[in-house]
Amino acid sequence: IWPPSVQGILVTEGVRGEGGILLNKNGERFVFSDIPELYRNQTADNEEEGWRNTQGDRNARRPPELLTRDHVARCIVRQIKEGKGSPHNGVFLDISWIKNKIPHAAEHIKKKLPSMYHQFKKLADIDITTEPMEVGPTTHYMMGGIRVDADTQMSTIPGLFAAGECAAGLHGANRLGGNSLSDLLVFGKRAGEYAAKYAKQNRGGTLDEEQITNAAKQALEPFERNEGDSPFHIQYDLQEMMQELVGIVRHEDELLRAVELLKTMQTRAMRANVVGNREYNPGWHTALDLQHLLTVSEAITRAAIERKESRGAHFREDYPQKDEQSGKFNLVVKKDANGEMKLRKEPVKEIRPDLRQIIEEMK
Repeated sequence: IWPPSVQGILVTEGVRGEGGILLNKNGERFVFSDIPELYRNQTADNEEEGWRNTQGDRNARRPPELLTRDHVARCIVRQIKEGKGSPHNGVFLDISWIKNKIPHAAEHIKKKLPSMYHQFKKLADIDITTEPMEVGPTTHYMMGGIRVDADTQMSTIPGLFAAGECAAGLHGANRLGGNSLSDLLVFGKRAGEYAAKYAKQNRGGTLDEEQITNAAKQALEPFERNEGDSPFHIQYDLQEMMQELVGIVRHEDELLRAVELLKTMQTRAMRANVVGNREYNPGWHTALDLQHLLTVSEAITRAAIERKESRGAHFREDYPQKDEQSGKFNLVVKKDANGEMKLRKEPVKEIRPDLRQIIEEMK
């Protein structure tokens, strides 16, 4: 999740917008052979037309590198899985090729992409005016989240409000670029207002001292263990496993394997030990976070297994098409009294006729 998942240097989308192209290790511009049928009429099918689009020609269709981020990410992952990735399990993003199109290309790149040029030069010793960058996708936004009331932003737990990325918001299956800020401003304001109203209208609850004592005891247990894995090792293994098995391109066999591995990691997390004291101890903080990370990971994995279709950023290699019936429900995930993860299908409300007409016209 953005930003802790990001490794290396963040590459602005402006690189592709200025004409940057994606290449595999064989030097093939692979995105031309992986254009979805839905976007085929809107996408350039040759290098020249794509280039003209990046230079402002409104009559030219966009290059396939400028398709939606989820699709471009899937294209990259496919290349990596086919053994055509770059040395560090990515692909190459090349803006230097525009020297074949315009004079003084190096100066043009430095002017249009100054931060990219300086960051790569200083931090990676890569001159993007003469050589390609290695890039790969990373998870940077959650489109599911805590179930909340649309008006008040209160969750199913009275008095607990949620807004922004942690809440199940308005983005549906695929967030449009820029919509996150609008979501935060509108629903963050609502959450704050209604949380204040709730606080004024309700008195503070009675605290269960025994529950507090037990929670404190559990929180300190990692200090008392002499054996067990480092929380950092468990967190790293969890990240790697989720990226590999529950990542951008999903398959039921891999998802089921992830469920089993999560059980093993749960056992490891219960035995994690930390050293040092309680002051500024990131190992302890990670140990406390592990249970939450594992809960969210299991919820995502089980929901991905249940949704036997591809929709938005959720892509199933074994179910690559949308399923009309699956589009009529959301999946609600909840733990029962025994701590078992339970899923149920919640019908999606019908879209207003005028909005549905707009959607159909945009197809």
